Amino acid sequence: MKINSRFLGTTAATCVLGLSASPRSSAAVSDEDFNALKNVVQQLQQAHDQDQQQIQKLQQQLGDTQTQVQKTDAAVQAQSSSTIRNALHNFTMVGDAEVQYAKTFGGATDPNGNPHRNGFLLADFAPIFLYRANDNVLFEAGFDMMLNNGSVSGHENSSSTSVGISFAQLDYVMNDYMTFVGGYMLLPLGTYSERAAGMLNKIPDDPLGREFLPGAGAGAQLRGAFAIGDSGQMITYSVYGANGPSSIDNTALAGSLDLGGNVGLLSDGSTGNLHSAPSGGGRIGWFIPWGGAHKDLEIGISGQSGVWDDAGDHYWSAGVLDASLHIGPSFELKGEFINSWFGTTDAGTVHPWAVWAQAGYKLAGLNLDLPVISDVELIGRYDKESNGQGTSTRRYTFGYVYYLTNTLLFEGDYEWLHSNDLNVPANQLIFQLSYGF
Repeated sequence: MKINSRFLGTTAATCVLGLSASPRSSAAVSDEDFNALKNVVQQLQQAHDQDQQQIQKLQQQLGDTQTQVQKTDAAVQAQSSSTIRNALHNFTMVGDAEVQYAKTFGGATDPNGNPHRNGFLLADFAPIFLYRANDNVLFEAGFDMMLNNGSVSGHENSSSTSVGISFAQLDYVMNDYMTFVGGYMLLPLGTYSERAAGMLNKIPDDPLGREFLPGAGAGAQLRGAFAIGDSGQMITYSVYGANGPSSIDNTALAGSLDLGGNVGLLSDGSTGNLHSAPSGGGRIGWFIPWGGAHKDLEIGISGQSGVWDDAGDHYWSAGVLDASLHIGPSFELKGEFINSWFGTTDAGTVHPWAVWAQAGYKLAGLNLDLPVISDVELIGRYDKESNGQGTSTRRYTFGYVYYLTNTLLFEGDYEWLHSNDLNVPANQLIFQLSYGF
């Protein structure tokens, strides 16, 4: 309990008065009584000191408890806030969207003599969803929603709407040099599918020959990179197994090859006698920086091989040589050589092949004080293909990209085509508005 300081003061005063009293009064107090009173005062003082210590101890415990409660509340609030923040931070949506206008000259015509593919022919929305579960586990999925007008159906123009999945894969970072990928993957046959498709292409249509290669496939992959020395050089690699091409009608005829990996269904919707052997493939690349920033060269070689007919008697194979060169931030040159071959029962071994090269120069490299001119990039491309069955096409393309912003692009090009396929137009003008997000 708490001892009142006034009581101690009164006791002390009484003792003093007792000592200063008259000899008669002093004589009335014996030594025994004095000592007894002294002991009582000492005991009261000791009790007071103990009570004060106990009070201080309880106050300290109360302060510690309050501090712990405050820390707990703060931790709970921080954890809750962090959970919400991390959930939002770890999920990202990127992608692109395009709208395209085209006008063709010459080539195939409709019954009225008008050229096909005129007007706003394409509207495309391609979101990519990215989610990081933790430092080692990532998931990514891309979709493609497209309205395509002006396609040829018989002798009339038609339109089609499609919604498809471009890829959906799980990435597990095993260490600094290797990542495991599983799911419906973009295949590293060349670099176009992974690095240049869509808005990144800078030309509204794909290079010739990319239709000879599968863009994606269901399977598993190991990929990564490691440095060579201290100069910045790097070796990139990937090796994978995936469902390869298949037959759309359970035959090995040349026209039944399906590069879409549609293993399991025939063209009539029924199930075929499917081969059970997946295809194997991979890519190795060499990245060489030189002469400072934005100056580098990369070359790579890739390939894939496996059976494609349901009986498993015929093989499909492809090899791609790719290269890209950057000379400063304004100039880029890249291209691919594609060679494929597959065995058939009616046409022997068919050898589709293609080559394309594309160059771009940003006029900002001229260092002119002209805002509009400095926002333009000039683009040129040459591509040629042969389907191995008598049809060949050669194309020359010249165009531009006007950067309204870093992510909003207005593209245009004019194409000169030379082909023995009568459905291919002679010339084509294409404009496209692209937005990346």
